[in-house]
Amino acid sequence: MGARREVIEDLRRQIDRRHGGSPSRKSLPFGIMPIDRHLPTKGLALGALHEVIEHGPASEFAGTATLFTAGILARLKGPVLWCLTRRDLFSPGLLQAGPHPNRVIYAETSRDGEILPLIEEGLHEKGLGAVVGEVTKLGLTASRRLQLAAEASGVTALLIRRWWTLAQKDLTGLPTAALTRWRITPAVSESMPADGLGRARWQVDLMRCRGAEPCSWIVEACDAQGRLALPSDLAHGPHPAQVRKPAAG
Repeated sequence: MGARREVIEDLRRQIDRRHGGSPSRKSLPFGIMPIDRHLPTKGLALGALHEVIEHGPASEFAGTATLFTAGILARLKGPVLWCLTRRDLFSPGLLQAGPHPNRVIYAETSRDGEILPLIEEGLHEKGLGAVVGEVTKLGLTASRRLQLAAEASGVTALLIRRWWTLAQKDLTGLPTAALTRWRITPAVSESMPADGLGRARWQVDLMRCRGAEPCSWIVEACDAQGRLALPSDLAHGPHPAQVRKPAAG
């Protein structure tokens, strides 16, 4: 079994090199053992391109996907460039997931087609902690440019996919050069013994990852430091927080 694992890891390293990656890529652990253990870099790879998509009611507003992204930003150092076309981002809400609004620099444009050049320009600034972009369309060529720019500078790119029509939503299923693609869905919270709201739960689906199979987990939403947590009623199961391989979509 050990020999087989070594062969698989060697193949993964070869594939990563052929795609221009680095076997020694730095990463940001999620702090959730089942997730970190599943990822090839034992966390979210830094200096790379990642996609975040929301699923479920009101998914076009990407509220849960935004908080998931904000939790990652909270655990990164340095200022953040946030590129967007709509003024529907509630900055104080980001503070609930960790990043202080003073760390965020907003770049607003009126057209979706101008977002990708803004993201790419930001990725050339090595002083940034990350670049976030809210985008609808993302093709292979454009995503390759962003991936290469992120690798060259070491700045992490996080793309939140937005849509306003079914045709636009279908575009999020097309292939890109992103290192990972995540889908975040609000899940049912734990019942409280008294009236009140429990900590929000998310179903986190790893839809695509270079060097790892798709997988899915149930986690508690980011706290004020951007940290996810295992639900207490799932933490001691045989496969903590892991629920199933995600369905396509």
